Amino acid sequence: MVYLNGEFIPKNQASISVMDRGFLFGDGVYEVIPVYNGKIFHINEHLKRLQNSLDSIQINNPYSDSKWLDIFQQLLGFSSGSNQSLYLQISRGADTKRKHSFESLTPTVFVESNPLTPKSKSELENGFNAITQADFRWQRCDIKSTSLLANIIYSQQAMQNQAEEVILHRDQVITEGATSNVFIVKNNTLFTHPTGPNILSGITRDLVLESALRCNINIKEASFSADELMNADEVWISSSTREVMPITQIDSQLINNGKIGKHWSQVYDHYQELKYA
Repeated sequence: MVYLNGEFIPKNQASISVMDRGFLFGDGVYEVIPVYNGKIFHINEHLKRLQNSLDSIQINNPYSDSKWLDIFQQLLGFSSGSNQSLYLQISRGADTKRKHSFESLTPTVFVESNPLTPKSKSELENGFNAITQADFRWQRCDIKSTSLLANIIYSQQAMQNQAEEVILHRDQVITEGATSNVFIVKNNTLFTHPTGPNILSGITRDLVLESALRCNINIKEASFSADELMNADEVWISSSTREVMPITQIDSQLINNGKIGKHWSQVYDHYQELKYA
């Protein structure tokens, strides 16, 4: 079952207008929210980011926070597992003709829930591969937009190179991953690109920083170079579905001799405590 414009219906019966601006232009925003043991994880933070994205592209939020929560809870009632990943998307809506400018429209709202099975610590301890690419995306990456063609190109490159992620750089300064935030550890200090238009500030990113702080790891929200990435003591990526994942090889070069570091293990353990607090 999915939620579409006020109704809970089977996914194979859900449809939108061919004039929907989400379909025609990618004119919309989205959120991905994990659910652990039936509890929606940091819903307030996700709804706040959703509101920020809507405000950035001038779409009125169709629902109050309490209405969103009611929709999520009803949808989760159709799910069999206690760990889920909620996906919600709001497009500007359907117009009468295809045009780039817009007037007041009724937003199209879609929500679905899928099983979420995060990798175990033992699986993560094997480490993962990444590749690097120049960041050719637009200048408002802080908006969680459905216009994701660049991210699709990067993710396809990752798959074709048997890599977990593509780590992006602008003028040799690391920004983020195609679908994740990026961290490095050097000399017992954790670095990640500061918030701003060049990255999407992830909810998981904030929780990783919180976990690192609780583990007495020094934190610097500061940019770092591609060379510093390759010479880091540890490299991690984070996202709602990956949580915090160690990267031990980039562009065929081993990081920390291909071994995960102690700081990742500490932060991972604390993150798990946050999930079920």
